[in-house]
Amino acid sequence: MKSFLMKRSRKTGLPAGTLMHIGERKAETVRLSVIEYDAEYFSEKEFDTFEAFAQQPLRPESIVWVNIDGLHDTDLLRKIGGHFNIHNLVLEDILNTDQRPKFEDHGHFLFLPMKMFTIQKDDRTITWEQISLIFGKGFLITFQEAPGDVFDPLRERIRQGKGRIRKMQSDYLAYALLDIIVDQFFAILEQISDNIDEIEEVVLVNPGQEAVSAIHDVKRTLLNVRRAAWPLREMVNQFEKSESSLLEKSTRLFIRDVYDHNIQIIDNVELLREINAGLMDIYLSNIGNRTNQVMKVLTIVATLFIPLTFIVGIYGMNFEYMPELAWPWAYPAVMGFMLFVFLGMLYYFRKRKWM
Repeated sequence: MKSFLMKRSRKTGLPAGTLMHIGERKAETVRLSVIEYDAEYFSEKEFDTFEAFAQQPLRPESIVWVNIDGLHDTDLLRKIGGHFNIHNLVLEDILNTDQRPKFEDHGHFLFLPMKMFTIQKDDRTITWEQISLIFGKGFLITFQEAPGDVFDPLRERIRQGKGRIRKMQSDYLAYALLDIIVDQFFAILEQISDNIDEIEEVVLVNPGQEAVSAIHDVKRTLLNVRRAAWPLREMVNQFEKSESSLLEKSTRLFIRDVYDHNIQIIDNVELLREINAGLMDIYLSNIGNRTNQVMKVLTIVATLFIPLTFIVGIYGMNFEYMPELAWPWAYPAVMGFMLFVFLGMLYYFRKRKWM
């Protein structure tokens, strides 16, 4: 967070619309991939430069999906913005990777920045990045911080011509992408729920500092999911109720379904936050119980030796005349009496179920 604020401070005093990448993730190479399709046609290509893309003839009746992996190349984004008539203020928001999810209607295109969560296959860790959607009549552009996303199933549907995607306009493609991003939250929450179950077992069996760290990790992850899900709800609601001519009536019904999913996600996030907070209460309770158990044992040990210490103290007094000291059986008698007191107290403690 501190590094992000430091990068954000570099823009202080710069004119509005100044393009500067504010983010921590940088792709090794910027990728520009294009999928062009309609009901009867499909094409998928990658371009090394914007100039190569600009020279590529596009079919006017097709839908063009342009995907850009890597936001640190501001020159490329400036050229893309000029090609599709995207205002610099929008490009500035795209480069600000801590942008709050929102919906903006710019007339000839709609702008939707949001957070995309993914689960790493190797270690099952949860990562997130900003993804920005811009779509207008016949085109859609996705801007991602780095390669790798959750859209491969959608790409495969387009390649195979499955479903209605190839017969619909760019607004339906925007819905399909949004639907995948929102549904990915369910996978993330399922992973978090599994993590919470594992932490709960550790907390109940062997609570330690590692459990506390794991609880705080889950807390931070849930906070990030919450920060993404709450404004996403408002964004989807505004998107569905938009009066833009780019959005067809049939697509609004699907977007409404995404909104309902978003509500479920928010409810699940709040539930998991409460469960995770309860884990800390359980941890503190277990630690308190263990401390009390230790204090109980120490108290019993001390109590057992108090009368023995008293007896030893009496016969340890340095008086000249103590008749018992001259008795032949005085020592074994005192030792036997001390053993009797010790065993009697043990019996009493066990009877009261104090040990």
